[in-house]
Amino acid sequence: MNIKQFTDELQAQAREIDHLMKRKLPVMVGRMAKDHFQDNFRQGGFVNGGLHQWPQTQRQSKGGTSAAANYGPLLSRRNHLFKSIKYVPSDYRVVVSNSLDYAPVHNWGGTVNPTVTKKMRRFAWYMYYKAQGKRRSKSTPTKGKKRKRKSVKPDTQEAKFWKGLALTKKKKLNIKIPQRQFLGESSAFFIHLSRLFITFLHSLYLLLY
Repeated sequence: MNIKQFTDELQAQAREIDHLMKRKLPVMVGRMAKDHFQDNFRQGGFVNGGLHQWPQTQRQSKGGTSAAANYGPLLSRRNHLFKSIKYVPSDYRVVVSNSLDYAPVHNWGGTVNPTVTKKMRRFAWYMYYKAQGKRRSKSTPTKGKKRKRKSVKPDTQEAKFWKGLALTKKKKLNIKIPQRQFLGESSAFFIHLSRLFITFLHSLYLLLY
């Protein structure tokens, strides 16, 4: 191998190394970060030097029997918050984020003040009857006939919550959201990241030697 061939080989390897750092590595780190942070939802807590369990939701603590009560914190049938974790790779870097408006208040905790609307009250009544395992009757008794009175089922804790929301006289609610962190610095993730970099450095070694 002459000097020109040796120089060409070095330049080719330099281009390959630059491509790895510029294009491939950000994608690999982003994919790894997304998987790690989504796994927090599955475990029900933030993994950072061990699992930091999230507080239970009201639907869990009230012992609801609806399908929604079976989901863990921050999980639902649609899993919108879970699915909205994304990564955007660019040259030599990657950004991992969740762009939903309500993501920060769940991640860091805080207080929200939603307006009580007619739509919200209708939804609360719907959830109330659903929690009681019955449908809201819209029928009226036939004229001259008395409707047979049914035994009244005591409200469950979940039903009381929804009934209270449907009947509240407040125009705005004051709701405290406990912190359930799912994004942020994590020593567990950095351990995984260091293993990736070791593999990356090994690839560079094979390229150079």
